[in-house]
Parts: sequence; C-alpha cells; structure tokens
Amino acid sequence: MALSCTWAAQVGDDVSDLALPNSKVGAKIMDLKGQWVYLDFWASWCGPCRQSFPWMNEMQEKAIIPGLSFVAVNVDAKKPDADRFLSQHPAVFALAFDASGVSAKTMGLKVMPTSYLINPKGQVALIHAGFRVEERREIQDAIVKTMAQYKP
Repeated sequence: MALSCTWAAQVGDDVSDLALPNSKVGAKIMDLKGQWVYLDFWASWCGPCRQSFPWMNEMQEKAIIPGLSFVAVNVDAKKPDADRFLSQHPAVFALAFDASGVSAKTMGLKVMPTSYLINPKGQVALIHAGFRVEERREIQDAIVKTMAQYKP
C-alpha cells in the first residue's frame, strides 16, 4: 500500500501486514487471518477511549457478536502512561503497544479512537472514528450487518 501524509485506510484495503507491536496475539494482523477482528487504536489521554473500553470488554467477555475478537493498539510514547490507563480501565481483550506510532501512521489515523473491522482476509471492512456511549448499538448493528454480508 502506498502511503502519503494524506493517505488513510479505506474499506477494502488489505492491512494484513499491519504490525501489532508487543502483542500476545501475533506480530501482524495476518497472524489473525481467518478471523474477524475489531482493531481499535487508543491512547491514555483520549477521553472517548475511557468510554469505549467498558463496551469492548463487554463485547469480548459476553461474545455478543460470535466470531469477533477485539485487539486494541496503544500509541502512547511512554508505556507507563498506558499502564496507568489500564489500571483504571482494565482490558479483557488483546492489547498491542506501539510507542513509535508506526501502526497508527500506517493506517493514517486522524481521530482517536479509531476502530477498524478487519475481515478474515485481512481487509478493512468497516471504519468507525471516535466513540460515544450512545453509539454502541449503532456500532454493533453495523458490525453484525457487515459480517453477514461478507462473501469469502
């Protein structure tokens, strides 16, 4: 994928080579190929991220959308900042820590948090920028609809 300062990941883009630094689920998204992944980018200073974590925890713990895994990539420059956030907002889903911000730059993030639904082929299937509690049902419905329309 060719990158420039104005590039941002779009629906249909192959992101299977995207790095998941310091993650226990794999070094790259392609290590999760064959699975649906809700890939969320977050930072300790992000107010909406504090609201999205409880929702992602609930979604993961209760398997509200069967077959969907959550991976959240932290982009704080200092891991202790992320650790402090996590002590107040624990995560039951997989985490990656990208202090260099390379993965966020690769995706062309403009808003924090930004989440990508990645299909089993490693392609972006849905993008959601920001997070508001009142959008939870809308996000869930969009994920379910996108997964149902998928044709491998």
